[in-house]
Amino acid sequence: MADEKPVTPVKKKVETEKQAAKAPTPVAAPKVVAEKKEVKPEAKPVVAKVPVPVKKEETVMPNEKVSTPVVEETNAPSVQIEKKPTAEEKVAPKAVAKPPRKEWVGNPMLKPVIEKVTVNMSVGKSGAPLEQAVTIIKQLTKQKPSKRVAKKTVREFGIRKGESIACVVTLRNENAEEFLRKAFYAVEKKLSKYCFDRQGNFSFGIKEHIDIPGTKYVPELGIHGMDVSVSLGRAGYRVKRRHRIKSKIGKDHLLKAEEAILFIKDEFDVEIL
Repeated sequence: MADEKPVTPVKKKVETEKQAAKAPTPVAAPKVVAEKKEVKPEAKPVVAKVPVPVKKEETVMPNEKVSTPVVEETNAPSVQIEKKPTAEEKVAPKAVAKPPRKEWVGNPMLKPVIEKVTVNMSVGKSGAPLEQAVTIIKQLTKQKPSKRVAKKTVREFGIRKGESIACVVTLRNENAEEFLRKAFYAVEKKLSKYCFDRQGNFSFGIKEHIDIPGTKYVPELGIHGMDVSVSLGRAGYRVKRRHRIKSKIGKDHLLKAEEAILFIKDEFDVEIL
């Protein structure tokens, strides 16, 4: 025990300091805390940016009822393309009212009918000229015409009241249609739209009777003109002409000028100018 040297308090302090310096310092703990603190501020701006586009899109598209995700809402052009009409929709015809011709096929009550054709040949005086007109009408219509008298006296034209100055014949059914086809050839199958009235009736004139096909010029008879009047109607028109329980025809059933023009075009192949 005599050989051991006594340790001074100064040496003890130095040794303790050396040991403390060699010992591992708890450095890892503060570093982890620092890393966590750095990560937190980075996450905050990401959360703040998310609601910004949602608010803008809600204001732009307020009429949309279906809720869509944020990614689909941002694609505004895709929504507009769906709303635009496609090529097929443009080509598809719109609902249009049926033309009169198709209605005639479905409902025969609406089809126009030739009620009568009246042929009038006015000479202006009695005697030989009137007799010539009567024979001409007999040859054309194969019916005996009736004479018409003047209603008043006109001295300038040499007409006195009660004198026979014209002859008229009325054709119906097949005879009316047959004569009308020949009469249209005399006017070259052309009529003016002003020949038609509101009820669909129409009239036209023939300057020379020899223009009608099947007639020949006879010097003894001469050349005369005539007026042709056509009355059109529909099935059921007799209720306004019958003797018992007369009644009016409804507005929807009345014939119009447009329908009469279509009927003449289809049945007789006449051009309306």
